Amino acid sequence: AVIHLAAKAGVRDSVEDPRSCYEANVFGTLILLELCRQFDVRQFILASTSIVYGSQRDGPISEDASSNRPLSPYAASKSAAETLLHSNHHLHGMDAVVLRYFTVYGPGGRPDMSVFRFIRAIAKGDPVTVYGDGTQRRDFTCVEDIARGTVAPLGLGGFQTINLGNDRPVSVNELIGIVESVIGQSALVQYQERHKADSTLTWADIGRAQRLLGWDPEVGIEEGIRRTVAWYQENREWAKNLL
Repeated sequence: AVIHLAAKAGVRDSVEDPRSCYEANVFGTLILLELCRQFDVRQFILASTSIVYGSQRDGPISEDASSNRPLSPYAASKSAAETLLHSNHHLHGMDAVVLRYFTVYGPGGRPDMSVFRFIRAIAKGDPVTVYGDGTQRRDFTCVEDIARGTVAPLGLGGFQTINLGNDRPVSVNELIGIVESVIGQSALVQYQERHKADSTLTWADIGRAQRLLGWDPEVGIEEGIRRTVAWYQENREWAKNLL
């Protein structure tokens, strides 16, 4: 099997540079699929994203919800990669799984994501920038749970699309409050205009993951933030200078 985790990620970056996003995420996936067919790989697991669901107002969001109204080139590129995988499965019979990750965070996480940015800013006493009013909700999912869910479908037959999320969305304002509590410092929050590519809600319906994979999230947001803050503090001397 091949587990395809590579991507050029980032919603805002994709708005600025959509071409490189598409080259990496769509053509990169196509090249891998062709190689898998050439070498008779029998299963392909694709890391996708919850933002393919676009702007959803209510949750939890099931895998059957519309995913054809993306809000950014990044979301569109991941949706395109999903459809390439399905056509490959249909034509060549390769077993395939699309895993839609919901707002992954945790130790060693991407420095452009909100959790890392909030932790670093609050720990340094810098202003925290929030796009919008902070009431937008995200289904923050700890990387340990995502890692377990990523290998769980190995050997699963057919074509499957599966959400991996925490099933407990919290607002950005609530997240900042949790980080403040763990670090023991108050945040200086600066609100800016909401970006048009940002969704207002991510919230995973994880029933399919439970049924097909026997998977449930184990790390709640409070414990996940504690682990992430501890990682940052251990690595602060170099991590504080990341993007």
